[in-house]
Amino acid sequence: MVNMDSDLEKVLTNVRKRITPSDEERKKVLLLADNLVEKVKTAAKKAAIEARVRVEGSVARDTWIRGEPEIDIFMQLPAVMPREVFGTVCLKIAREATKGSKQVERFAEHPYLEAFVNSTRVNIVPCYRAKPGEWISATDRTPYHTDYVKSKLKDELKGEVRLLKQFMKGVGVYGAEIKVGGFSGYLSELLTLRYESFVNVLRSVANWRHPWIIDYGNYYRGREHEVQKIFEGPLVVVDPIDKGRNVASAVRKQRLDEFIAASRAFLKEPNVKFFYPRETKPFKKQKLIHEIRKRGTAFIFVEFGKAEAVPDILWGQLYKTHRSLRKMLHQNDFTALRSAVWSNEQNSSVFLFEVERRLLTATKKHLGPPIDKRVECEKFLRKHVKSSATLSGPYLEDGRWVVEIRRKHTDIVDLLTEKLKTGGRQSGVAELISKAMAKSMKIQVNEEVVATYLSNSDFAKFLTEYIEGKPKWL
Repeated sequence: MVNMDSDLEKVLTNVRKRITPSDEERKKVLLLADNLVEKVKTAAKKAAIEARVRVEGSVARDTWIRGEPEIDIFMQLPAVMPREVFGTVCLKIAREATKGSKQVERFAEHPYLEAFVNSTRVNIVPCYRAKPGEWISATDRTPYHTDYVKSKLKDELKGEVRLLKQFMKGVGVYGAEIKVGGFSGYLSELLTLRYESFVNVLRSVANWRHPWIIDYGNYYRGREHEVQKIFEGPLVVVDPIDKGRNVASAVRKQRLDEFIAASRAFLKEPNVKFFYPRETKPFKKQKLIHEIRKRGTAFIFVEFGKAEAVPDILWGQLYKTHRSLRKMLHQNDFTALRSAVWSNEQNSSVFLFEVERRLLTATKKHLGPPIDKRVECEKFLRKHVKSSATLSGPYLEDGRWVVEIRRKHTDIVDLLTEKLKTGGRQSGVAELISKAMAKSMKIQVNEEVVATYLSNSDFAKFLTEYIEGKPKWL
C-alpha cells in the first residue's frame, strides 16, 4: 500500500507541474480576457445594445489547464430583448470585437461565436439577465454558476479540478458537446467540491452504480426517490443553482461507464498515461489490409461530403442517422458487430458498420405464431400460403408455424445503395445528412477504403483505434 501511495503521489506531482499555468501565462490570459471584455462592450454600445459583459468559465474560476486557456465572454442582455438578436446583432458584435481573427459560428441552444485571438480560443456568448429560476435561455445560468463556484472553490481545490479535467481528457470523457457526450467543466468542478479532492472523486466514481445521484444543494433531502422520476440518465447531478436541472444530462452511459472503468484502473495502478495517452500511430497500408482481412468480417464504409451544419447540429444528426441505419440493417438481417461514426466536421463524414458477412443466403426461415394462438395462426397462413415470396411451407415445427421465404436483400451494399441513393429520408436519415448523401455518397467494403485512409490522417487514426478496439489506458 505504501508503494502504491508513493506511485500515486509521483504521478500526481508530475501531472500538476504540467497542468498548472505559470504566473506569466496567467497574467497574459487575464489581460487578453480584460481586453476582449472592453472590445465587446465597445461593439455592443456601437450597436445600441445594452449589455453587461463579463468573463465566465474556467478562466474566471481559475480552473483552466496550462497551455489550454479558453476564454468565455458573456453578453447579458435585458430580458425584453427578442431571441432573434442572439443570431443576428449579437453575432455581429462578437465578430466586430474579434475582427482579424479566425471566426467560427457555433450553436448550442442558440448561435454564438468562437474565435481564435492570439492563438487562444475565445467564445462570445449571448444570454439574458435573468433572475434565478426565471431562465429564458440555457446560458442564463452560467454567470450564476461562475459566482457559485468562485464562492465555494478554495485555492487548494483549483489544482484538484485541473487534475480531474486532465484525467477526463486523457481517458476521453471530457466535453459536454454532442460529439463527446461527456463531462462539462462545471460538472468537474462540482464533483471536486462534493468529494474535496481528485483522488476522492475517483474513489467514489469507482463504486458508482446506475443511476448515481448527487444533490449538492440538498434540494431533495428525504425525497431522493423523486429524483429518478424527475430526471433521466445514468448520472444525475442536481444543479445547486437550479433544482430543476441535471448538470450531467449530457453524459451518455458509454462515457460514464468509461469513466468508472478508468477510475478503477488508475487507482489500482497509477500511471501518467491516464492523463496523457499515447499518440495513435495509424497502421501502414499493408498492416491495415491484414488487420481487416484476418477478422473475416465485412467493413462497410458509407462516406459522404459536406453537410451544411455547425458541429453540434452535425453530430446530433450524425448520431440520429447512425441509429436509424443500424436499425434498418438489423431489420434486414445484417447485424452489426460494432459500428462507429467519424467526421472532420467540414467536408467529410463516414459511417462504419462491421457486419459478420456482406452476403446473406437468398432464403431465410421466418417464424410464425405458436399453434395455440388461433387467430394469429389464421392471419399468418392467409399471408403466406399463396405468397410468391414463400419458398417452402407453411409447416409446423416445435409447436409453431414456419415458412421459408426469399430475402429482399442479400447484399448489404445493394441494400444501402437502394435506401440511400436519394438521401435516405425514408430510412431515418436526418435532413442535413440526407442532403449531403444525395449529393455525394460512396460505399466501400473492406480494403476499398485504403485510398480514403491514406489521404486523411485523422480518419486513419480513427480506423486504427477502431480496429485496436480498447482504451489507450488499458
